[in-house]
Amino acid sequence: MSTEQSPTPAPAREPLGVLIAAARRGIKQATGAHLRGSGLSPQQFWVLMAIHELHGPSLRALCQRRRMDAPTASRVVAKLAGKGLVRVGGDPGDRRRCCLELTAEGERLARRLRPLLERSRAAFAEGMSRDEQATLRGLLCRVIANAARLEQARTRRTGSRALQETRR
Repeated sequence: MSTEQSPTPAPAREPLGVLIAAARRGIKQATGAHLRGSGLSPQQFWVLMAIHELHGPSLRALCQRRRMDAPTASRVVAKLAGKGLVRVGGDPGDRRRCCLELTAEGERLARRLRPLLERSRAAFAEGMSRDEQATLRGLLCRVIANAARLEQARTRRTGSRALQETRR
């Protein structure tokens, strides 16, 4: 058995999903390495910083900003609340809506971690012009939309099969 690894394909030939997954892993690992000792996972860090930047968002606004589903966002918020960093308060303008707020401790931690947020964002875009960043954002949004359509098509097929089976 050879210990030689096959060469990495040229980026132009690698599947987009592989490259996107590798980028996501790299971002998570790099962020996690800088968070050691903070008591936060990378996901908790990004959510904490989004709440800090949005100044009292609803769960829905947080989900939109972080491109997360509501159950995942709720779990992360619950963990942050359990750590005493976030509280869920009411919205004085709409009793049906909840606002996410940082506690004093959460605010202190967010201010302390702000430089990491800025360094991370800069590092992930290093070597790209503003135009290249804008192009990449647009292309990634297209990939996200394509993935959503693929999932919806699967859901529709699964739903129509289940409906056909109930008619039998």
